[in-house]
Amino acid sequence: MTDTRHPEAPEDAEARRAVRPVICYPDDTLPDPPLALYRAALAAAVPAGGVTVPPREAACFRVPAGAFFRIRSVGGPQVGDLNLWSAEDLSERFYSGKTRALHGTHVSTGDRLWSAFPHLRPMATIVEDSLGWYGIDADGGSVHDVIGTRCDPYTARLLSGHDYHQCCHSNLTRALAAELGVAPEAAEPHVHDVLNVFMCTGFTRETGQYFMKASPVRPGDALTFFAEIDLLGALSACPGGDCGSEHSSDTARCFPLEVELLAPGAGTLAGWVPPARSAYDRSHGL
Repeated sequence: MTDTRHPEAPEDAEARRAVRPVICYPDDTLPDPPLALYRAALAAAVPAGGVTVPPREAACFRVPAGAFFRIRSVGGPQVGDLNLWSAEDLSERFYSGKTRALHGTHVSTGDRLWSAFPHLRPMATIVEDSLGWYGIDADGGSVHDVIGTRCDPYTARLLSGHDYHQCCHSNLTRALAAELGVAPEAAEPHVHDVLNVFMCTGFTRETGQYFMKASPVRPGDALTFFAEIDLLGALSACPGGDCGSEHSSDTARCFPLEVELLAPGAGTLAGWVPPARSAYDRSHGL
């Protein structure tokens, strides 16, 4: 029987595999964020509130443009799933796919979280990453990925035949519904692919499958963002804990996550203005 999935290789197979890769989106012309300005503002910033996200739950928070928010591990190793929206227009939301195309599969200091079409502008910039030392390990794994989608009840049902409601998709849906004062059915379409904060992931060399491994995050580790626009955020403390075994589980050890809001010192952002939306005219050639 012919193996249609793995047909016989042609004679020039190695030559085809040896073709030089081309970077799809060279970032030479991508404007650099003013990190020195942001770091100076952060150094003078003062606490301005925040939320604690319970294990296997999610919580919403709001950040004004020009302020900072910091996601911190507390109590034990824990990963989180982050959604972001424009506080003024929920149709402008975090676009993980374009962020991945521009910055790579995992993000760190200096990378930005970009918004969906037709807006396509930076929503937030990573200013500090205490796990920036991790890099890419021998398995091809790294932290803070924009490749995973979020654990969800639909895939859980497909693979296990059971319903599980503490997954990140459902957690984010409940939190957003409560924040907006709407039914879960109205909130759910706004929930989108996430930034997997602290999660250590990659693709296997042999099969190309998405994998996770125990996160290197420890209590006190944090990821700090500068809000480029007025933001509504939602963060889920994943039911997988550090995701070293499974990511939809009532048995994995889970811990809270903290979101700290920080207001910049007076005058520390002189000259800064929020980014404009994409200047594309949206004619699409017509």
